[in-house]
Amino acid sequence: MTGPGWQRDAAGMAQAVAARDVTATALVTACLARIGQTDARVNAFPEVLGTRALARAARIDSGLADGTQAALPLLGVPFAVKNLFDVAGIATLAGSKIERDAAPAKADGLLVQRLEAAGAILVGALNMDEYAYGFTTENSHAGACHNPHDLARIAGGSSGGSGAAVAAGQAPITLGSDTNGSIRVPSSLCGVFGLKPTFGRLPRTGSFPFISSLDHLGPMARSVRDLALAYDALQGPEAPGAHTDAGCAQRPVEPVFHTLGHGTAGLRIGVLGGYFANNALPEARAGVARVAQALGAEAEPVELPLVEAGRAAAFLITNAEAGALHLDNLRTRAADFEPLSRDRFLAGALIPAAWVARAQRVRGRYARAAAAVLARYDLLLAPATPCAATPIGTERLDLNGRDLPLRPNMGLLTQPISCIGLPVCSVPVWGAHPTLPIGVQLIAAPWREDLVLRAAAALEAAGICHAPIATL
Repeated sequence: MTGPGWQRDAAGMAQAVAARDVTATALVTACLARIGQTDARVNAFPEVLGTRALARAARIDSGLADGTQAALPLLGVPFAVKNLFDVAGIATLAGSKIERDAAPAKADGLLVQRLEAAGAILVGALNMDEYAYGFTTENSHAGACHNPHDLARIAGGSSGGSGAAVAAGQAPITLGSDTNGSIRVPSSLCGVFGLKPTFGRLPRTGSFPFISSLDHLGPMARSVRDLALAYDALQGPEAPGAHTDAGCAQRPVEPVFHTLGHGTAGLRIGVLGGYFANNALPEARAGVARVAQALGAEAEPVELPLVEAGRAAAFLITNAEAGALHLDNLRTRAADFEPLSRDRFLAGALIPAAWVARAQRVRGRYARAAAAVLARYDLLLAPATPCAATPIGTERLDLNGRDLPLRPNMGLLTQPISCIGLPVCSVPVWGAHPTLPIGVQLIAAPWREDLVLRAAAALEAAGICHAPIATL
């Protein structure tokens, strides 16, 4: 999975399989070999599904041989999912020890089904922070996930395995979840493209919940066209009458792949300043400056009102909902929780309901203030993380003279955006840091994923953003 052409690009892989230039079995075999060669160092895959993947690849190849297999957009493309997605036949661990006692899932999660319906082939489940509560994937149960571009550093989280697998060339597309930044943080630190869609755009059916009022699911990939192909395949509400995800919007599929070449001419683009500049180190600000120049953004920084209050509200809502969700296990199995998150779960279980209600009101006011800003701009730019990837085990972050705990503050710049459900694409920039990538958030109004992906495609075409496979 490291060569040129179709070996590095999911869209090209699918075209090659459909043309019978390569078999799906050959792609999956190469993918499994790459995982076998690299994962002892990366630790992205606690669960590899080789038997399942090869059996599905064989069915695709057989269907192509007898003419019954359609030429689908992701035909034969290997993919992997964060291990909070249900996968038939294995327990949905969500990065935990406690869920090892759970019964195996009876069916694949809905988004897993949709990618496979588009021709893709599931090859495994990926490492993550326990119950998605973290930004570093230093998982005490499965072991830390390592950044493929520097194995001594974090991959980010909580979808760390999803970012690392793409960066390591183990799979061209992965699925993750994003409550407060869990797609965008690992995308930034691992140097890949990641999409957090609008809240409610993709159904969460068949995934382990974290915070129902904030959880998003979405794809990560090595190219924008792969990201768009995956996103288009994932779109759509639940089946009529299902209603198992109360947060899922009843919107039709709105494909974006055909819009990628439309460019950014005429778009009003602003750079978020204030909070977003003050909470970023020089490499993060430099990444934004490169993207802003390439896109022709306005020079005057844009202020997002109430952003600090919005982040505080998100913190409190997250803490309270997480504590309530895990209350029974906190009472009976506290010692089995991840030490890095157990105390936060316990604290969340003690938060008064009145505080949560107030936080939701603040969130509403902040959302209205942000909507007024987005009425003036088509896209807003901001750093995705305060800094590039830090060494595994780092406890503190010196952020422009302020000493902060690292783990919660890797989400300092993503949390205020997911709090109000805006669509965001994190794009990887190289050269802002001496040796590592760092991400920039492209942010739009609700339901305008097409705009963030158009801008990402323009940046990729211009060579400003790209996602190379790590040399390891």
